[in-house]
Amino acid sequence: MDYKKAGVDIEAGYRSVELMKEHVKKTMRPEVLGGLGGFSGAFSLAGIKEMEDPVLLSGTDGCGTKVKIAMLMDKHDTIGIDAVAMCVNDIACAGGEPLFFLDYIACGKNEPEKIADIVKGVAEGCLQSGAALIGGETAEHPGMMEPDEYDLAGFAVGVCDRKEMITGENLKAGDVLIGMASSGIHSNGYSLVRKVFRMEREALDTYYDCLGCTLGEALLVPTRIYVKALKSIKDAGVTVKACSHITGGGFYENVPRMLKEGTKAVIKKDSYPIPPIFEMLAKDGDIAEQMMYNTFNMGLGMIVAVDEADADRAMEAIRAAGDAPYIVGHIEAGDKGVELC
Repeated sequence: MDYKKAGVDIEAGYRSVELMKEHVKKTMRPEVLGGLGGFSGAFSLAGIKEMEDPVLLSGTDGCGTKVKIAMLMDKHDTIGIDAVAMCVNDIACAGGEPLFFLDYIACGKNEPEKIADIVKGVAEGCLQSGAALIGGETAEHPGMMEPDEYDLAGFAVGVCDRKEMITGENLKAGDVLIGMASSGIHSNGYSLVRKVFRMEREALDTYYDCLGCTLGEALLVPTRIYVKALKSIKDAGVTVKACSHITGGGFYENVPRMLKEGTKAVIKKDSYPIPPIFEMLAKDGDIAEQMMYNTFNMGLGMIVAVDEADADRAMEAIRAAGDAPYIVGHIEAGDKGVELC
């Protein structure tokens, strides 16, 4: 008896590391110390010495059951973008710059090519957000997971000067809400998605004119990363007073998190285009509108609040970063919460 016969292939683990190295190297920043393969990832903080009061920000998350779609489609090179996006968007939402990221892959069996594909997506997400991929772990769990199953999660660290943190404390009535278009469902609500649509390869490979792609392709579109858009707003000299990353819980849970007591957000549902995948979900699943907005991002992945006088500059900055902005509402005095109208 040896470890391989017990279900853990150490040689496959070595090969996975070799295959992923080319992707990891693309994400390196000057602050990264050492290379891949150490017991820990090292990152120099010398560059933040100029900040008056540096604050570290962290985020950890996974892709939820969206991973099941990747497994059914046998497409693994974009799910890593989702893992990174869910972490770095939270950091950017607080006003931070993502510095580095670590991934954790649990699998039933280590298939080096598949693991390398997953890490390729992680590296792409790091490139999009400017974070370095400084480490990770691939763990085989034979007997606990099926050989073709895996799960993916990650952890990110960022930094900002305390004075530049986005806290919502200066929010006031009359401030404008700007929404940034999502790329689709992102990484939340897939347990409901998988109940609405048939989770069979034939159904996922069906092409829909309204989607412009197959159902499976629409469901696997990676989560949009908004780090560059938020940095562009800052570089334009605009202060983001409050920010909400629209993730699990949709509008009703996430928008109030950006508000201070005594303020409410008023959002107009017809102020931006809703992607057709959400219309399909609502129709095919007979899902009530309130539940749709309480589960999904409904086409907006990030919402920021700015002074009315800064709205045009903020919109221009978001477009310059490659994102699509929409003025979707405003802030009013009232009980803390969100009103959709």
